[in-house]
Amino acid sequence: MVFSSLNFMFLFFPLVLGIYFLSPRPIKNLILFLASLVFYAWGEPIYVLLMIFSTLVDYFHGWMVQKYRGTGKAKIFLVSSVLINLASLGFFKYSEFIIENINAITGASIPVLNLSLPIGISFYTFQTMSYTIDVYRGDAQAQRNIISFGAYVALFPQLVAGPIVRYSTIAEQLNHRRETTDLFADGVQRFVLGLAKKVLLANSIGAIWTELSAMQVGELSVVGTWIGAIAYTFQIYFDFSGYSDMAIGLGKMFGFHFLENFQYPYISKSVTEFWRRWHISLGTWFREYVYIPLGGNRKGIPRQLVNIAIVWLCTGIWHGASWNFMVWGAYYGVLLMCEKLFLLKLLQKIPAVFGHIYTMFFVIISWVIFAFDDLGKGWEYIKAMFGFGGLAFVDDRAIYLLMTNAILLVILILGCTPLPAKVGRTLMRVWEDRKILPAVVQNVVLAGFFLISVAYLVDSTYNPFLYFRF
Repeated sequence: MVFSSLNFMFLFFPLVLGIYFLSPRPIKNLILFLASLVFYAWGEPIYVLLMIFSTLVDYFHGWMVQKYRGTGKAKIFLVSSVLINLASLGFFKYSEFIIENINAITGASIPVLNLSLPIGISFYTFQTMSYTIDVYRGDAQAQRNIISFGAYVALFPQLVAGPIVRYSTIAEQLNHRRETTDLFADGVQRFVLGLAKKVLLANSIGAIWTELSAMQVGELSVVGTWIGAIAYTFQIYFDFSGYSDMAIGLGKMFGFHFLENFQYPYISKSVTEFWRRWHISLGTWFREYVYIPLGGNRKGIPRQLVNIAIVWLCTGIWHGASWNFMVWGAYYGVLLMCEKLFLLKLLQKIPAVFGHIYTMFFVIISWVIFAFDDLGKGWEYIKAMFGFGGLAFVDDRAIYLLMTNAILLVILILGCTPLPAKVGRTLMRVWEDRKILPAVVQNVVLAGFFLISVAYLVDSTYNPFLYFRF
């Protein structure tokens, strides 16, 4: 089940919301925990057992780490927790990939396990690992209540696709949060805006990429390949950031404050800046738990470059068991190392517009690598973008797509910038002396977004979620 589904919005969520707010405070975390298990079991009931196992393992290890903090035993329990979590993630996410490559290299016939990937396993595994590490560092106290800890691990608002919430971020909120009318209203607003971004924008532009990427490269033109790549660039941003907005909004309705996961990444003027703005929770996790423990930038440039390479190898692997993700991670690792060595200094000296063009050029290419599980097909597509293969520069299909989607493209470009939010805030300030007018306008706009999004979902069967597989 995903947030942008009718079952969630009109069945599951209203029921959970009603039970939650009618329940006394001592059992609110229990309600969230049980609701989250039901949410997870909706798609794959058997893997609820895996989530419960992960919860029990890290609850126990957290207590042992705190009990023996400052001794060698604490480190043993920490290592045990990390290894169990990584083994679980590795088995379910990477075992088939490893077996297939062993068979391809050695000619062996090891049978693949044909395991389905537990939804959101990459996200909740990193969350549970952060708990034990935070307790070991003294950044958080071990959670006494296993139900509250279970609610943290399984919390459905951010279970499937994040943001990755470090335990230390919401440790206090688990047992002492307070739901308020204003916070709930903010949550509703954030959810509706995220829903509109995902359904109205991501799905609309994503249909173009789905059409073009399914075609043979020889059937496209150079302009057509760029239209497809740009369409996917918009789709993955509005899809993932919209889903993050919905998650943050749902969290607010229950009294939680999740950290932002996106900060207008497509306005960046360097790849380094892009990765400070894109999937912030993942970047923060790798910085706090991999890059800094490896030494960060404290041990000279050569060591820093090695640390960057390790982090980006891990980032590529985290995204999926496919060679294109490894190449994607290496691609960004090389770009970031080049920026660290000399490119950033150069970018700071040239007009900002050129830095932005440079960044978006490499980002668009990266999404093509990311999109194709078949490395060969991805490489053919990239070559076609630069005119290799004898393609026509432009054809009727490309012109038709540009003409029929011109308004959508303008909306997408503006939506990637802070401009719409600034205009909205300015209008609210201008109208603030008109009593209830700002609230009325805001609520009418939100209601319109919601109704149009629901109408789209009722009428359409195209509602993918790109990060669902991670």
